[in-house]
Amino acid sequence: MIRFLFPALAILTGAAGPAAAQAPFYFGADLSYVNEMEDCGAVYRVNGVAMDPYRLFAGAGTNLVRVRIWNDAEWTDYSDLDDVRETIRRAKAEGMEVLLDFHYSDDWADGDKQIVPKAWRPIRDDVPALSQALYDYTLGVLTALEAEGLMPDLVQVGNETNPELMGELDWKETRPGINWPRNAALLNAGIRAVRDAGRTGAVQPLVMLHIAQPENVEPWFAAAAEHGVTDFDLIGVSYYRKWSTQGLDGLGATINRLRHRYPAEVLVVETSYPFTNEGADTSPNLLGPDTLLPGYPATEDGQFRYMVDLTQTVKSNGGVGVVYWEPAWVSTHCSTRWGVGSNWENATFFDWRRGNELTRAAQYARHSYVEPRPVTIGLRRQPGETEPLWLWGDFLGSNDMVVRLAPDPGDPELWIFSTTLAPGLAIRYQLFDRRPFDRGLIPETDGFVHAVVADQGSTMIHASGETSGKFESERQPAGGDYGYVAAPADARSH
Repeated sequence: MIRFLFPALAILTGAAGPAAAQAPFYFGADLSYVNEMEDCGAVYRVNGVAMDPYRLFAGAGTNLVRVRIWNDAEWTDYSDLDDVRETIRRAKAEGMEVLLDFHYSDDWADGDKQIVPKAWRPIRDDVPALSQALYDYTLGVLTALEAEGLMPDLVQVGNETNPELMGELDWKETRPGINWPRNAALLNAGIRAVRDAGRTGAVQPLVMLHIAQPENVEPWFAAAAEHGVTDFDLIGVSYYRKWSTQGLDGLGATINRLRHRYPAEVLVVETSYPFTNEGADTSPNLLGPDTLLPGYPATEDGQFRYMVDLTQTVKSNGGVGVVYWEPAWVSTHCSTRWGVGSNWENATFFDWRRGNELTRAAQYARHSYVEPRPVTIGLRRQPGETEPLWLWGDFLGSNDMVVRLAPDPGDPELWIFSTTLAPGLAIRYQLFDRRPFDRGLIPETDGFVHAVVADQGSTMIHASGETSGKFESERQPAGGDYGYVAAPADARSH
């Protein structure tokens, strides 16, 4: 039997008021190169008219600017605290929020390498001392920014931390894997510094942890949780098809599982796509034909459709943002360590063949997207019933995962679980009050309730099939029970 989740017409009597506001969707751009590019003479244009790049991005719908910081990069005058100050000041002046990305290195930290800053190399293997140095540095940077009214809204504790934090270039070959007691101590020191910096300020930054490529995210976060790394608000994922085994569907499925498994929001914090395979200079392009997805050619239209479809994938699977990496790293007369010009000009949002005219993809935030719909599944219990109540649903994304329902704050006899799902999605679910999960509470012919998410409105469905109003989403406290347990084989077989 198919039960439709009809749009809610009224708030259920006794509910805790309106539903919790959905997390804002971040349409982001990493502008870490912009200040340097302007110093190198770059000009950014819209309809042939030169524009301030920060104002340009804000006008295109960007609401989040990401900026990196290195500890002591002697090889460049940029991506230090002074440069970060300038980026944050200009971004906030245009009404955009800021994500500060700590690399905890003097050079690029990424999914292949995490190299300890040279000043900290003598204490690299002294975990308490290195943790304290990381804490002091993070707190010092954020305190300095707060003093000028420049506290970032979001903070990354590490960049693409697939390998162990603050190691050496050869650790992938010379070590058996991540030393998690060390890694967890360092990550938690950074997280603690962000929390402490925000305690007395006007802005309490959200904490993000960041892993490269969707296929690597779930194993890393499972290991992190096992070793006590739990106090984070956001999961950041890099997605470049060139370096990933997953297509857009695989990315979406990963986002969906992550947001149901952890008390954190998920966003794609790095992605990019070329609008041409040509180059403006002799510095080789990092994204060439080997990065293309079927159906998305290296054209301006292909770049735009990639961004729209990726963003829709993120939204449909409950993600809360997309950040484009280095859309303004255009070609200039300046040199990098790899040559004169840029390694990314063919994947920016500016076409040098037309005087750095804005490409269509820069307007991806202005596209009309299909928004996921809030859905709450609930069961009214008898007074005094407080035993755990679990939900299995195919929409959770994993057959071996169940989630706990929680009492509604305003109606403790109503136990609920809230999420967002794509409109029109057909779902199956069942509720359990005991283990093993071999007998559901809701009698159905095949053992599951079947439903279809409505196209409009915020809805609630009771186990009986009744529908009513909006409810506050269940959130587990930071660092506490994640609210899921692995379902045994008898439940997975359904």
